[in-house]
Amino acid sequence: MSGDVTLVVMGGSGDLTRRLLFPAVHRLMALGRLSLSTRVVGYAIDDWTSEQFVAHLREGVEAFGDGVDEKVWASLTATARYITGDLDTAHVSALRDLVTGPVLFYLALPPSLFAPAATALGEAGFGDETAGWRRLVVEKPFGTDLTSAEALQTSLRVHWREDQIFRIDHFLGKDAVQNMLVFRLANRFVEAVWNTHSIAQVQITAAETLGLEGRWRYYDKAGALRDMLQNHLMQLFALAAMEPPSVWEPEVLREHKVEVLRAVETITDVEQQAVRGQYTAGTVAGADVVGYVNEANVPVTSTTETYAAIQLHVDSWRWQGVPFSLRSGKSLSGNVTEIALQLRPPPRSLFDDAAVGADRWIVLQLRPQESIGIDATAKKAGLGLATEQVVLSTTDTAAGGSEYSAYEQLLLDAVAGDSSLFIRGDEAMAAWRIVQPVLDAWATAGAPVAYPAGSDGPPPPAGFFTSGQTWRPLPGTPT
Repeated sequence: MSGDVTLVVMGGSGDLTRRLLFPAVHRLMALGRLSLSTRVVGYAIDDWTSEQFVAHLREGVEAFGDGVDEKVWASLTATARYITGDLDTAHVSALRDLVTGPVLFYLALPPSLFAPAATALGEAGFGDETAGWRRLVVEKPFGTDLTSAEALQTSLRVHWREDQIFRIDHFLGKDAVQNMLVFRLANRFVEAVWNTHSIAQVQITAAETLGLEGRWRYYDKAGALRDMLQNHLMQLFALAAMEPPSVWEPEVLREHKVEVLRAVETITDVEQQAVRGQYTAGTVAGADVVGYVNEANVPVTSTTETYAAIQLHVDSWRWQGVPFSLRSGKSLSGNVTEIALQLRPPPRSLFDDAAVGADRWIVLQLRPQESIGIDATAKKAGLGLATEQVVLSTTDTAAGGSEYSAYEQLLLDAVAGDSSLFIRGDEAMAAWRIVQPVLDAWATAGAPVAYPAGSDGPPPPAGFFTSGQTWRPLPGTPT
């Protein structure tokens, strides 16, 4: 059980606090992983009372949690407080009477307010650790391009040390992501094939059948490249491509991720190494879907991409000649998030059978089911040496009701001071440097390629894949 901690939620009246953050806090306390004496303080511009804040939190637990634990609730009701104020030093200083000892400041705010909030807290002296540790959790997106990310980093570092800043990416808190690391690094036979000698290509996919779902205000400014590839998929790429760390320590792990991001060759031919698309009217899971520009509130002239794909090449011994293709899109034919590594065929085929020539993949799937699968060729039962393709697979038995969600795992880690699954500042900058040439080219390159809703997205340009390689088909998984 974690010791007594004060959780200060900047943006305590917002949807993120209600829908994601507080159901996770409540469940951790109910499970005994956070102390019942953990104090929650909300801070926001809305003119609320502490009672209104508590009601807001309970509404979130009832709607998005798994039931209210009345013992937990009684403890929270007795200690939870709410402060109304702007993000300036004078108003934020009102928190001083409510925070003592270790404090986790969670910026559940719009991205434009990250820097002002961190500055106000710092100027008010809340980064001082004389009375206990102080940590700052920053949500994504960490900037909108390299320049804005560098400016945000500079602002944060005026009052906060790098080891006090926890940049959160909920993808890294998923069991399947951590299982990928264990699967790769705890099994010598896996690591033996995890290189250019055995792997022909790597595909990292995050596809969804959903469209905007009311997120037009954010999404039309961001697009698929910023929303998914620069952060979530870049993290999966870094974990899949990094060298094995010598010891399991947060800074060693994060340094290895930064090393592989720095080793990515600069994208110089955007037309050949990147694809952007925008969905038009179509059918998804049997339902008619309007085109992106016909969605409510979206400008008909919008050139925002709802699908983005890029291909990366790592200049290292391990991955020389192996393309890493990353793609993500909305209103596609299926829901799947996975890392798939295509195995090279054997140097010589001894069996004249179609199954021998089939593609072979190692697939680590995060969604719709957390699983690991390895394609293989085996002999069919019966006379002769006829072969068949089999899948050696394991499914996470807790996937349907796992003990912790991504936010729960990352909250525990932040309270414990374990930064392994959080993004370091130079790591965020390195990821932006990779995609910046694509952002620059797309800013002046006209409209994205149209693709009908319910399809697998726009086709890659000639030269994106080498001969014989293509995207893995998306499963027709219903929403």
